[in-house]
Amino acid sequence: MHAAYHWRNSGNRLLTSARTAWDTRDAAVFPSVSSDLGGMSVSYSGLAEGIAYTLEFTELRREGEGRSAQRTTTTVRGSQLREPSRFADADIAIVGTSAARARKLPATASLIVPMRVHFVIDFDHHDGSGAPAAAPQISKRERAQFRSGLRRHAWTWAEERSPEWFDVFYDRVYRATMQKRHGTRERTESKEVSYEALFRRGRMFVLSQDAERVGGALCHWDRRSGTLTLRLLGVLDGAQQHLDSGAFKAIYHFLIGWCAENGVRRLDFQGTEPFLSKGTYQWKRRFGTRVVLPPNHFGSKRLWFHVRRDTPEVRDYLVANPMLAESGDGRLEAVYFHDAERPARLDYSANSPGVSGIRHIDLDSFLASVPSTSDRKARV
Repeated sequence: MHAAYHWRNSGNRLLTSARTAWDTRDAAVFPSVSSDLGGMSVSYSGLAEGIAYTLEFTELRREGEGRSAQRTTTTVRGSQLREPSRFADADIAIVGTSAARARKLPATASLIVPMRVHFVIDFDHHDGSGAPAAAPQISKRERAQFRSGLRRHAWTWAEERSPEWFDVFYDRVYRATMQKRHGTRERTESKEVSYEALFRRGRMFVLSQDAERVGGALCHWDRRSGTLTLRLLGVLDGAQQHLDSGAFKAIYHFLIGWCAENGVRRLDFQGTEPFLSKGTYQWKRRFGTRVVLPPNHFGSKRLWFHVRRDTPEVRDYLVANPMLAESGDGRLEAVYFHDAERPARLDYSANSPGVSGIRHIDLDSFLASVPSTSDRKARV
C-alpha cells in the first residue's frame, strides 16, 4: 500500500525518473481517444492520466446547452506516439508523454505544455528557530474575504489526531465535498491509503465554526524537506452553505498561518491543469503562491499540444483558454492567442512567481501551415 502511494506521489528523483521511463516506454499500450463536441474535435493519446486531467478539461470548456462529448476510443503503442500522423483525425491533437519525447515531436502549430502544475509557498525561517515567517502576498480580495468570514463565523483551526475524526473527515467531509464539486469526475484517494499513508504519518486539521466542526484537511508531511502538502480537504457534507460562507477557502488561509508558525519550509497546495481559464488555477494563484512543476512523476511529463485544422471553433477555443507552455529554455511562460477578431483573454491573469513571462501568439501566423476553414480566411 505504501509502495503504491509513493509510486504515485513521491518526489524522490530516482523514483520519479524510473516511473516516467516505465510509463512512457515503447512497448506500453496507451489509450487514444477522440472527443467531438461543440463543433470541434480533440484527440488525446498517451498517458492515461491525461484523459481525466486534460481531455475532460477540453470537454468542460466546450460543453453547453445540454451537449455531451461523443467519444471514440482505441489504443496505440508507445512507439506509435512518435508518429503524429497515426493519431485519430481531429482538429486538435494532444499527446501525453515524457518531456524528452514531447520535445522531439514536430514544432509547427504546436506547444509543449506541462501536464500539471503545483502552487507552493516558501517560508523564510532564517534563524532555524521556527519563528513565524513573513506572510505570502495574498491578494487584498482574499484577505478581506477571509477577515470578514472570520468575524461572522468565528472560525477556529486546530490539529487533530483522533481516528474517530479521521472517519468523519473522510466520509462526511472529504468524499462528500469531492462528490458535490466534481460529481462523476471526482478523483479520490481510497480510505485505507488515506489512513495509512496520510493520517498515520502526516498532519490532520479541523476547522470549526461556532464550536461546530465544519471542515478540515489531511496533509502529507515530509520531515526531511520540511514540506507540508495539502492532499485531502473539504467541508461537512459538502454543504453549499459552507462553500458560500468561505469556509472552504478559509482552510487555505489557516494552513498558511499554521505553517508560518510551526517551522514549515514549504507548503504545497498541489495543483491543477495548466490552463489559465480554470477556476482552480486563478484562485490558488491569489494566495501568493509560486507556480512550479510537480515534484512527483508529473514534473517530467508533458503534453504535445498540436493544432491540425484552422477553424472558427478552434480559434475560439484557443483564445478562450490561454495556457502555460515551455519556453525555448525550458521555463514556464503564459501563452495568449489572439487574432484581428478575437482579442487575447488577458482577464485570465498569469501574474505569479514561477511564470517567467508572457507570449502573445497571433493565430494567423501560428496556424499558417495547417488546413483552414477559418471564418477570417474564408472572407479574404
